[in-house]
Amino acid sequence: MKCKDVDGFEKLSGQLQGIYEEISVLSKKSPNDAINKFKLNFINQLLNSSNEFLEDKYRPFKEFSEFDTDDVPQNSDVVFILSQYLQCFEKLRADNVQIRPGGWYWVVDAEENEIGDELGKIYIKTTRPKRLRK
Repeated sequence: MKCKDVDGFEKLSGQLQGIYEEISVLSKKSPNDAINKFKLNFINQLLNSSNEFLEDKYRPFKEFSEFDTDDVPQNSDVVFILSQYLQCFEKLRADNVQIRPGGWYWVVDAEENEIGDELGKIYIKTTRPKRLRK
């Protein structure tokens, strides 16, 4: 990973978390209601960006890329899919952070214009991962 990947991760995972929380509230009230197309378009954009970012290694389902806008999903379907994406983002995060003196850090490769340690690594402070590697 590079520094720009950490920024991309934080943006995408934050957006996913926000949409997940909003749709979860709707799903608890009316799990079988269809999601409106306005929201679905934004969800699909976010899923497509997430698929590109996660690549095959971390994508939750290789055969799923986005919801069909002609067959509008139910709230509970969207919550299910978003929760899987959030878990995969957390797996990617757990695989790329480590505990060091002072807390948890992303470990990223320094690029040409960046100064890293003797191994060419840069450490970006973060929080403890929700899920640790096994």
